[in-house]
Amino acid sequence: MTAPAGDADPRPPGRSPAVRLGWIAAVAFASGFPFGFFNELLPVYLRAREASLAQIGLLYNLSLPWALKFLWAPFVDRVGTRGLWIALCQVGLAGVFLGLFAREGAIGPGLFAIVLLLVALSATQDIAVDAYTIELVERRELGPANGVRVTAYRAGMILAGGALVAASARFGWEGIFVAAAALFLALAALTLTLPVRQRAPGAHTPIVEPLRELLARPASGGLVLFVLTFKLGDLALTPMVKPFWLDSGYSVETIGWVQTTLGIGASIVGALAGGWATARMGVFRGLWVLGLTQAASNLGYFAAAAAGAPPGLMYGAAIVEQFTQGLGTAAFVTFLMTICSRRHAATQFALLSALYRLGGIAAADVSGFLAERLGYASYFLVTFALALPGFAFLAFVRRSL
Repeated sequence: MTAPAGDADPRPPGRSPAVRLGWIAAVAFASGFPFGFFNELLPVYLRAREASLAQIGLLYNLSLPWALKFLWAPFVDRVGTRGLWIALCQVGLAGVFLGLFAREGAIGPGLFAIVLLLVALSATQDIAVDAYTIELVERRELGPANGVRVTAYRAGMILAGGALVAASARFGWEGIFVAAAALFLALAALTLTLPVRQRAPGAHTPIVEPLRELLARPASGGLVLFVLTFKLGDLALTPMVKPFWLDSGYSVETIGWVQTTLGIGASIVGALAGGWATARMGVFRGLWVLGLTQAASNLGYFAAAAAGAPPGLMYGAAIVEQFTQGLGTAAFVTFLMTICSRRHAATQFALLSALYRLGGIAAADVSGFLAERLGYASYFLVTFALALPGFAFLAFVRRSL
């Protein structure tokens, strides 16, 4: 596929696809870790310290920088290299993990300020990582590249939300916070060796032009509604999954083991299969087929909760959830990147990401209240219903493609 006018191909001659995929995996892993730390580890940490479900749901208000990152994405587009931005954020994240170590056990305004800083640094890192990925690969490579990208991203998520959770039983929360800090200092050193990317012409423009270009696409209103709602069920489910495991009597070691040994395998297979399937079926069909499969996975947790959380159903629900999230996310991210131009890569992807993040924050805000009032089984059924409205807007997606 020929890139749109102004989208210069920034790849250096002779750089192999395998090398490009390797760098994509490295930066995607670093991008996924903080997100998994926030979404997977912190709910366990807070619930273990007897925070209410409502408090855990409200924690997701602190994720607002992930939704609003488009506001400073043009600055990231204009200043410095992608690699420098990523490395600086990783050093900052190492400092955040050390701050959590220093305040371990003190749940209050100080803790939430540190968590907010974690999200802000992670959001800025994501801006640079997303733009670097879009610039690095040809459009015909986006399907397979996003399979690798989602695999590495989810491996980072699961390491944070699985392995570290399990390790907390042996080394304590202080130990895992220090380990996270050391990991990000090592990642920063690796990131400084990223190949410098040549910027596409026209990248240094204010936010108005990238936004105008997106809104000029056919059926832009329906496109906005689709992005806002496509992953709503997935985002509503996430905040209550770990509290459900804890409240059902499972230990942090068991939760961590399920998320690592089982979760990583299922997630990797799902992401790679999703990238391959999207390349074979095309983006539009991939969103239909893989998206519906992802939505149906929420019913696994409904069944487990309705049956009293027996191990077989709990493990099965976790495996299916991880696998199908990999499928659906690979198709969704491929779609978002397909409609971004390289010259406005950071800003446009951040704008599109903001839409589904805002929907997710709204869903998370009420997740704890609804789970407390409805019970886990009924709430998980509600999350399945929330996953369905997005498919009504897929006709607009076809027009935009």
